[in-house]
Amino acid sequence: MAARRQKIWITRAQPGADLTAERVRALGHEAVVAPLLAVRILPNVAVDLSGVAALAFTSANGVRAFADACGERSLRVFAVGAATAQAARAAGFRSVLSADGDVEALAEGIGIRRSELKGAVLHPGAAEPAGDLAGALEKHGVEARRLILYETAPVSLSPEQVEALVSSDAALLHSPRAAQVLAKVLKARPAPGLRALGLSKAVIKPLQRTPLAAKAYPPFPLEAALLNLIDRRP
Repeated sequence: MAARRQKIWITRAQPGADLTAERVRALGHEAVVAPLLAVRILPNVAVDLSGVAALAFTSANGVRAFADACGERSLRVFAVGAATAQAARAAGFRSVLSADGDVEALAEGIGIRRSELKGAVLHPGAAEPAGDLAGALEKHGVEARRLILYETAPVSLSPEQVEALVSSDAALLHSPRAAQVLAKVLKARPAPGLRALGLSKAVIKPLQRTPLAAKAYPPFPLEAALLNLIDRRP
């Protein structure tokens, strides 16, 4: 029997939201693109790569922001997951390793290879990152630096937009920050029939006190695995 066509709320920021929407529609579902976050690239950021042996990215947005700010592509790249690794390769980086996990898994993977690194690991990313990668790296004996290239800000939704969105079957969440914003939206307008599907346990965590029909995350933080949850009813 064919799966029921569902209305899926895509909450992630652009440009990733449109890519996710395409994949959701390919599965036969209705995709509603309504990001909860907007990315703003910070202007005139100086990129200092002196003493840097490798780059560590925790999001595709970080890859894109760095690629726009700097032409360096020869440094080794460590990525938190497959989508971020794919973005790095698409940006022209040749040596890319994926942790296929979360920030802790990325730090652990880099720590295992610390003897190969003759310098610091630079983490280009957001003003408010999802996790403290630099701190985690230092615990593994790796010199780390942060480079703030962009910031994410909550998108203001009208009451009419919220009313339409909370009637969705499920909301897809790609970051803890988006989940935090969703929790605030649902505090003002509860939606106990909505399912929250997050990329990882850390992504879903901000919603732990929010009444929902279900909260789920895949065994691996990959978008393909996340999309598989849509047709898996609790």
